[in-house]
Amino acid sequence: RGLAEFAGELPVAALAEEIITPGVGQVRALVTSAGNPVLSTPNGSVLAGALKNLDFMLSIDIYRNETTRHADLILPPASPLTQYHYDLIFNVFAVRRVARLSRPMRLQTNSERADWEIFTALAEAVSKGAGKPFNPPPDPLSMIAAGLARGTSGLSVADLLAAPHGLDLGPLRPNMLSRLETPSGAIECAPALMLAELERLGRQPAPDVSDASLRLIGRREIRSNNSWMHNAQRLIKGKRRHQLWMHPSDMLARQVVDGGRVRVRSRVGAIEIEVSARDSLLPGVVCLPHGYGHHHTGVQLSLASALPGESYNDLSDPLALDEASGNAALNGLPVWVEAVAGLLRASNGESS
Repeated sequence: RGLAEFAGELPVAALAEEIITPGVGQVRALVTSAGNPVLSTPNGSVLAGALKNLDFMLSIDIYRNETTRHADLILPPASPLTQYHYDLIFNVFAVRRVARLSRPMRLQTNSERADWEIFTALAEAVSKGAGKPFNPPPDPLSMIAAGLARGTSGLSVADLLAAPHGLDLGPLRPNMLSRLETPSGAIECAPALMLAELERLGRQPAPDVSDASLRLIGRREIRSNNSWMHNAQRLIKGKRRHQLWMHPSDMLARQVVDGGRVRVRSRVGAIEIEVSARDSLLPGVVCLPHGYGHHHTGVQLSLASALPGESYNDLSDPLALDEASGNAALNGLPVWVEAVAGLLRASNGESS
């Protein structure tokens, strides 16, 4: 479709069509790493069908999940507990300057390979197959040391290893202006691309609700941020959390009862699910959690496969996009909800 790319990444909303559409550039092989796009990309059921038609698929993962079940080969990496780790992600949310290097809790065995070792071996094999030289990257601990050397903390790997609980380096210091990489050297709050997108959105008509459609939004439960968390007993225990939240007024208009089952339909698919009344939602909005849908055949997750729930992305639409980035617009999707007649228990004990 000629969609935009953002930060060097291609929009996953186009992945299925890139596999299915014949011609020059058709995707015929795929590598996935610790991902489950069948549950996390728009219209995941179509993507699942596309994966079956690949010439080859490789997955680097510890689970045989809804996506990796289609792989010709699954390479399971060693436990993170066998690796050195310096956090580059969650330090962004820190409220003080801190540094900590986590040591391995045990050594890798000879039969184990870390993620970086798997990728390095694959890259070396591809390079040799193409007759090109290969220069392996440094190991993670060397990269951490190099990163510390480029920073301003003055810390070394030895300093961090001597402080297993981490170091507090004091209050945060302003550094945004020194990090800006815009041509002007300023914070550009209104780039032309985004202004054009705002103008386009402003021309769009208001949603037509005369067809009784509702707007679907997603949620991530605190113990269910991603599908792989559903294979941990301590995270999935307790009451069921996979329900469609719906405002009581919308339920009344559709003769839907709290705790009953409903059919939710979008342009691309439909699911059946239990509904839960929530007056904290705005009328006209329904809310469904992300990461469920473990009913596919071939999935080998000891706990998640028995966990009920439908996939949000059996409803999401690959044609609904944020035009500026090409990314899928997963919220605000029009859906239609109707009650599903269940079995009623008659007075004589028979089903009717």
